Amino acid sequence: MLSNTTTKKESIKYYSISKKLKRNKLITEDFEVMLNNLSLEEIIALKLELASKIVRGKIYGLNIYNTLPAIAKDAAIKYAISACRTKKNAAAMLGISYRRLKQLQQQYNIYGYFDEEEPEEEL
Repeated sequence: MLSNTTTKKESIKYYSISKKLKRNKLITEDFEVMLNNLSLEEIIALKLELASKIVRGKIYGLNIYNTLPAIAKDAAIKYAISACRTKKNAAAMLGISYRRLKQLQQQYNIYGYFDEEEPEEEL
């Protein structure tokens, strides 16, 4: 149930990236434990290494260095949406305005990512 200070318009439904990935059988509890022991830098480097194995180490021309900020921002927005009770709180967590968050939600199609998943409840 929403508190008196939170309007229905600004509230965020509860989304969980972990539950979405588990439901799609992409991760397990054991994987989460192992992942938690790695630094973010190690996770990114490992993901890049694994991606390069598919193309035998030739991931040239992908402009990885310049693409990383957008990838990190997408991840941070998804996390803020899943972790905060309101969009205003999510914007504050990210250090951006509420208006900017709304723009980024559309730019990164944040709710499209969660569309497959039914929100558990409204916070």
